[in-house]
Amino acid sequence: MDKQTALYPYHQANAKSMGEFAGYTMPFYYEAGVLAEHKAVRENAGLFDVSHMGQIALKGEGVINFIETITPSAFDKAALGMAKYTVLTNEAGGIVDDLIITKLADDHCFAVINAGCKEKDIAWIESHLPEGITLTCYDERALIALQGPKAEEILSKALGEDLSTLGYMRMTHYGDVWVSRLGYTGEDGFEISVLEKEALPLWNRLIDEYGVVPCGLAARDSLRLEMGYPLYGHDIDATTSPIEADLSWVVRKRDADYIGGEVVAAHVEKGVSRKRVALALIDKGIAREGVKILNADGAEIGALTSGGHSPSLNKAIAMGYVLSEYSAADTEVFLDVRGRKLKAVIAKLPFVEAKTKSAKTATNNTGKAA
Repeated sequence: MDKQTALYPYHQANAKSMGEFAGYTMPFYYEAGVLAEHKAVRENAGLFDVSHMGQIALKGEGVINFIETITPSAFDKAALGMAKYTVLTNEAGGIVDDLIITKLADDHCFAVINAGCKEKDIAWIESHLPEGITLTCYDERALIALQGPKAEEILSKALGEDLSTLGYMRMTHYGDVWVSRLGYTGEDGFEISVLEKEALPLWNRLIDEYGVVPCGLAARDSLRLEMGYPLYGHDIDATTSPIEADLSWVVRKRDADYIGGEVVAAHVEKGVSRKRVALALIDKGIAREGVKILNADGAEIGALTSGGHSPSLNKAIAMGYVLSEYSAADTEVFLDVRGRKLKAVIAKLPFVEAKTKSAKTATNNTGKAA
């Protein structure tokens, strides 16, 4: 039997489509439908249940050095309360998972890990834990994502706190309510970690009192695709390095003293044979994961890892890997969709402009967050 989040009673009563995702019964969309949910996030505010994701803490003297051993990112000089998108790397330089780690103190970090990788990630981290550092799983907490241009106004009223001063990729605590200004949509928004018993009341308040639109996993996928955010197990996995995945910005330059660092450093220095790219379809049609990417001569040069319809642009978009010589923007390629060769071009990311809190001063277009 699939697991359920603390918000399952609401989903069961209101979702139009539900199914299994990462071992949980989750809503795919509600009565309004995917397009309406997508539009709500882009124009107003939408609400997602992301409680299936893992919430963990790493504590102990030397924890920052440990994190810099299992990820390629720099955390030593990060401000307290700062969150960073990064990846866990394996010995081959591949990606064990992508995650967001928040530095709460010099000896305390909070992390959110992907639902489908929770057990694997925890086992991986524990297998490398040095003496004196502990890992704690917050299994009693739920996680709600409020996303959209009205998210700040709504959550400030709901919590009775002024969230205008909370910067992008920053975390703060209001008692048992932990608020991080980040998300997976490219819009301004928050992830709210609450005790499970408080999740349903907060969820219902946001919907009933503030008119927030509940959104399912289908809209979450179309929103992240428009931003070019990679999905683990599809766009990135244990065989792709951060450089191949166009995530070189998570790799610190000062050293390669982390798991798989020598491999990643070689990719930085010598280049890679394939790269993750964005594609915009010219011909009509939808191209999804697994579709072969061809050059003008019909030779296979790669494959799609994600694809679908962009509600914001009203056209088909995709991501995938191609041989590096075909990775430049505006390169014309073809997609083999059930024998039809659909014309497409390599596009620049993001497909849709980011509107996060700091987007006007510093944006990143290749990953979930800067």
